[in-house]
Amino acid sequence: MRILISGASGLLGLNLGLHCLSDHTMIGLVHSHLIKESPFPIHVVDLGEEKTARAVIDQFKPDVLFNCAALADLDACEKDPIRAQRLNAELPGWLAEECDCRSVQLVHISTDAVFDGCKEGKYREEDKTNPLSIYAQTKLQGEKNVLQVNSSALVARVNFYGFSISGKRSLAEVFLNNLREGKSMFGFTDVLFSPLYVIDLVEILLKMVEKQFSGLYHVTSPESQSKYAFGTGIAQRFGLDANLITPIKVADANFLTAPRSQNLVLDPGRVQAALRVNLPGQRQGLDHFYQDFQDGFAQRIYGLQ
Repeated sequence: MRILISGASGLLGLNLGLHCLSDHTMIGLVHSHLIKESPFPIHVVDLGEEKTARAVIDQFKPDVLFNCAALADLDACEKDPIRAQRLNAELPGWLAEECDCRSVQLVHISTDAVFDGCKEGKYREEDKTNPLSIYAQTKLQGEKNVLQVNSSALVARVNFYGFSISGKRSLAEVFLNNLREGKSMFGFTDVLFSPLYVIDLVEILLKMVEKQFSGLYHVTSPESQSKYAFGTGIAQRFGLDANLITPIKVADANFLTAPRSQNLVLDPGRVQAALRVNLPGQRQGLDHFYQDFQDGFAQRIYGLQ
């Protein structure tokens, strides 16, 4: 397949490009975050400009577009809601329309943050959304814009971690790098989530593309844990000091700007049933993350900065 990735320097986009390079033709689009000596072609494009965004399908002629481009920093979205609206809500609609007109398969990446966290238990695709932050509100609007104009599009609500160019793009990296340097950290005991290791997520998304899935799916681990437990799990797996992580409640975190949901646990039952597979549990994902680190995958990514 010829795969075009918007947001190719981000955590998901970069890992997708690297993982699929041997089996597919990969093309990446970036804006301000450049990749040094990328093993696949990278083009600098301002997708915030509608005319430019709509032209990329004709320009690069992909079979599949993975839209990973977004303003994903929650606090940055609160400070610049106009930019968040353009990148998270309007851009997905533009790309979806162009893909529909040209029979290009679209995979649009959304978020677990579209829920307010008040439900007890896991959120299913049909549950009522109630986004709390500008980020979540614009991402939800992006979902709607995609599905309104492109019935063949796949929208995946996700939560993932892995290795990024900056070493700071995922919670797992933040825990790992700070713990390795002996720095203390906070871990929320009352924020629950169900993240996947990014390479596991990539492999699942590729299976969904191969089977031409469309519509809305929750693509997360079937198991959940608190962010504090996630951090201590990383400490234990890497042989680091878990006592450096101080358990706190999110209400006590005066360093946050955007409101955040406390229950981010999604139910991936629909995709598991459709693929007839069980998605990786928390320990399985952490083991994969650890093994890739041991094999030098993190250093390979850091070397692209």
